[in-house]
Amino acid sequence: MVNEEEKKLVLARLENIPSNMKLSMGGTMPLSKTEMLEHVKKGDEIGKKIVKIQLNYLRSIAKQYS
Repeated sequence: MVNEEEKKLVLARLENIPSNMKLSMGGTMPLSKTEMLEHVKKGDEIGKKIVKIQLNYLRSIAKQYS
């Protein structure tokens, strides 16, 4: 389950990545920045996975500096 604060955090992060960045998850076609934003906004299964991946990344970065 993704809460709204987590979703907002990930949307802000995705807004600031380079436009040419792509994300590939488990053998699927790579997603563009625009597609990632759309999926997260919709809250569909792909969007939920993107949120989970991004939150895990941010937690790992925070852990390194704590």
